[in-house]
Amino acid sequence: MLDVQNSLDAAGVLNKGDVEIITHKVAYSGFFRIDHYNLRHRRFDGEWSQARHFELFERGHGVAVLPYDPHTEQLVLIEQFRVGAIDSDTPWLIETVAGAVEEGESHEDVARRESMEEAHCRVTDLVPICQVYVSPGGSSETTRLFCGKVDLAAFDKVFAGLDDEGEDIRVHVVSFDQAMQALNEGRVHSAQAVICLQW
Repeated sequence: MLDVQNSLDAAGVLNKGDVEIITHKVAYSGFFRIDHYNLRHRRFDGEWSQARHFELFERGHGVAVLPYDPHTEQLVLIEQFRVGAIDSDTPWLIETVAGAVEEGESHEDVARRESMEEAHCRVTDLVPICQVYVSPGGSSETTRLFCGKVDLAAFDKVFAGLDDEGEDIRVHVVSFDQAMQALNEGRVHSAQAVICLQW
């Protein structure tokens, strides 16, 4: 039987030096970018793989934050239309606050900015949860997840978002139990929200 700890330690043996990029070109460049790679990489048995073609979606990097008021034990979740879910029963998803990291911004800056823009919440403290690759089989995007301390005592906003970005966001202030019920009933499909709520 494999020793899981030793097996996971061994996974770090391969690194960037074990990838040979044969060709790289930009296949598409617009709001997002798609790069085309022809490459080979070291295999776990020490040999080199055959040359393989990959298309990589370059979207940038993001931040997600779950606003939480420790005094009322309430969470803030948001709901908005998502084109990626267009073929599902409902493309309006329950999510955490999230946004893209712009040049010159820290992840913490983004968490605070997006909390105001998408949920009208002023974050005072941020607790790091983790950083994840969103879909590493075809995208370079990472998202850093936080829990953000907020004060919801006088919160009275229902809708949020930036008009100039076409955002139409519904803000939900819920108890921890309500959030977990929605999660357990399969009503939360956004990976960032699932991870934050499970944390």
